[in-house]
Amino acid sequence: MKRITLLLVAVLMLAGIITFTAPASLHADDSATPIFVTKIPPGYRDWRLISVSHEAGNLNSIGAVLGNDVAIQAYREGKLPYPDGAIIAALHYGHVPSAENNKVFGQAQSFVAGPPTNIQFMVKDSTKYAATGGWGFATFIDGKPATAASMKSCFPCHNQVKASDLVFTHYAP
Repeated sequence: MKRITLLLVAVLMLAGIITFTAPASLHADDSATPIFVTKIPPGYRDWRLISVSHEAGNLNSIGAVLGNDVAIQAYREGKLPYPDGAIIAALHYGHVPSAENNKVFGQAQSFVAGPPTNIQFMVKDSTKYAATGGWGFATFIDGKPATAASMKSCFPCHNQVKASDLVFTHYAP
C-alpha cells in the first residue's frame, strides 16, 4: 500500500512540475521568436507559378517564383498589402547549356536549370514579423537555413519596394 501511495505522490509531483513549467517555457519561446523563417513551408513544390526570374552578375541564376493559394489569390486580385498567410517561394538554379536542345536547334541557344543554388521564402505575418514590414524572410541552401547574419540584408533590400508591399516579383498570368 505504501508503494502505491509513494508512486501516486511521485506522479502527482511530476504532473505539477510539468504543468507549472510548460506555460513558462512556451511563453519564453514566443518572446524569442526569430525574425527569419527557420523551416521550409511544407508542400511548396506544389504551389502555382507566379513568374520566372533571371539574376545576372554574381548570382547568374534562373528561377521559378511560386506562391501558395493565399499569395496567388492576392496576386490575381491585385490585393495590396498581401494578406497574412501569403507565402512566396523563389527556387534558384544555376543554368547550363542543353546539348540535346542545341542539337535540335542547330546552334547553341538553349539553357536549362542546372544545380540548385538556394530556395528563398517570404512569409506574410504582420504580427510576428512586424519589425520587417510584416514579412519573414528565409534562404535555404541544401535544405538548411542560411545564417542569421546573411539574412540581415533581406529587409533593407525589400524595403526599397514599399509600394508593392516589399515584393519584387510581378504576376505573369
